[in-house]
Amino acid sequence: MSSMLNNNELVGGTASTSKLLYTDIGISFWGGVDPLTSIVTDHTHPLFNQKLSNHILALPNGRGSCTGSQVVLELLLNGIAPRAFILKQPDAILSLGVIVAEELFNISIPIVCVGDKRFKQLSSSSHAAIVGSTVIHGTSSAQIQTELDAVLSAAKTIPSSADVLIKNSPLTLTKEEQNDLDGINGKAVAVAMRIVVRSGVIDQAPSLLEITQAHIDGCTYIGPGGLQFAEKLVELGGQVKVPTTLNSNSVDRKRWKALGVSSDLGEPAYALGNAYLKMGCSDTSFTCAPYLLKTKPTFGEHIGWGESNAVVFSNSVLGARTQKYADYLDIAAAITGRVPLAGSHLDSERVATVVLDATELVHTILGDENNAIGHDGDKDAFFPMLGYICGLKSESNVPLLIGLEKRNDVTEDHLKAFCAAFGSTASVPMFHMLGQTPEAPNISTACGGEDMIMHTTIDITMKDLNNAWKCLDSGERINNQEPPAIQLVAIGNPHLSLNECKEVAALCVEAGDVQVKNDVSMIATLGRDIYNQADELGYVNQMERFGITFINDTCWCMLTEPVVPVNGAALITNSGKYAHYAPGLVGKQVHFHGLKGCMEAAKTGRVPTMPSFLLYRGFKTLVGGMRRL
Repeated sequence: MSSMLNNNELVGGTASTSKLLYTDIGISFWGGVDPLTSIVTDHTHPLFNQKLSNHILALPNGRGSCTGSQVVLELLLNGIAPRAFILKQPDAILSLGVIVAEELFNISIPIVCVGDKRFKQLSSSSHAAIVGSTVIHGTSSAQIQTELDAVLSAAKTIPSSADVLIKNSPLTLTKEEQNDLDGINGKAVAVAMRIVVRSGVIDQAPSLLEITQAHIDGCTYIGPGGLQFAEKLVELGGQVKVPTTLNSNSVDRKRWKALGVSSDLGEPAYALGNAYLKMGCSDTSFTCAPYLLKTKPTFGEHIGWGESNAVVFSNSVLGARTQKYADYLDIAAAITGRVPLAGSHLDSERVATVVLDATELVHTILGDENNAIGHDGDKDAFFPMLGYICGLKSESNVPLLIGLEKRNDVTEDHLKAFCAAFGSTASVPMFHMLGQTPEAPNISTACGGEDMIMHTTIDITMKDLNNAWKCLDSGERINNQEPPAIQLVAIGNPHLSLNECKEVAALCVEAGDVQVKNDVSMIATLGRDIYNQADELGYVNQMERFGITFINDTCWCMLTEPVVPVNGAALITNSGKYAHYAPGLVGKQVHFHGLKGCMEAAKTGRVPTMPSFLLYRGFKTLVGGMRRL
């Protein structure tokens, strides 16, 4: 038995009868799918170890990193992409990878959006086929093929071209924007505007919007496709129209050879950074934390940023406005100075639609508002864990988190860690935190004038904290045996702030004559701007005396061998983001802790006991039989 659905084409095309892979959990293609094999590497995902090639993939949406579009492009160029995407809701990041492949490399696969009800119908099907907006699915591949042949022979349903999708969309362009699209202002502008417009069609935007600045996530080297794309824009004369910063490159641009990085990675990564510099991007950035720069946007400013943690921080903590712009769309926005008027640029899309109540959990873990968060040195680990949970719980809803509103000791660095972990698991580009973020001074404002009783409220519990701990501290721990050995201590994801440098330096001084153990490396990544400030203040010298080394221009999510050896003992990090992605990126056992725990691991070469706040008796009762205790 089979079923036929008529839906919304995001990218037109035909997919022959294929096995259907269905998941009701979004995938971050970057860090979650290997672009060289198409195997799902996200150890937390139900499709872990599943190969995506030769399947039609049905998933609700993407999540996590903006770099997912780069991975999709590389999969297409390598001939191992899924045969089609069937989505519950539109997803610009997945779509952008296909759009760029179609526009510049003449390779494409169909993407169809089916909505919630129809998406659920796919869960019982094992095969599917696609023609334009029509999805045929069921358990009999023979019957699906028969229906597909009938649809094709009748020619009643045909895939829509990109031009037809643009023409039939509600998007209206100004005369200047139309001139850009028509190539009157140059070929690079035309290519960039076409990418922006096709994104606007997916978003169902009524018009485009001027931006004041951009941040390019696409300068990370994933494979040759991204380099070809950037160099093609340079060849066509591409130049940014607005001030534009660059995200972490894949190598330390000044020291990659000294660090032993292979020329197979170092040379194309360096060339990719150069291509973006040639287009007028800032040569003083290369940071995943552009909100630490003097150029950070202000409240209400419309910008075009890539990099998931930066997008979440900008929207939520600064109150600026940006979508989570996919790699390739970010540079297109910078060249045109335009983005679709959609998503988080709109008041209506910024209001909370779900309430996450952590009141009891916060009181249990942090005590009352007079009990300072950092009093025992490791409660900083709570914020990335909480962000990780909130990203999972919010799904496609902008959440309002309650429970921290009475505290005056929540710092920008706590929020930075929260944002990075939230951005790794969420599909939405922002959150509100009652009493802590600028658009949530009270519940009514955060919820768009409504009382929270109008929305679903989800309690965040100790069980959720336990689950987050299991995901982030995924390395093996065995009861009653010597703690596992640590080979690497990784801090600075996102890049260290100046205040974090101060905090680390103070812990180094406190350690006295004790230093990083001989067979352990402790490495900090941070932007050159912050590094120079920390150096002037003496923090770098204090950290180096302890044995910490530094890497600039890149970040942990881009570092591989030899900086992160695949073989050998585990690594430990205080970053929820890196703890989530690292198992799939470098194939090592990964442990998670607060900053003080990471310092202890550096000195002893062993995994420390879990953060003290997790030793709360309720937590021990909950997980007492598990190997982590």
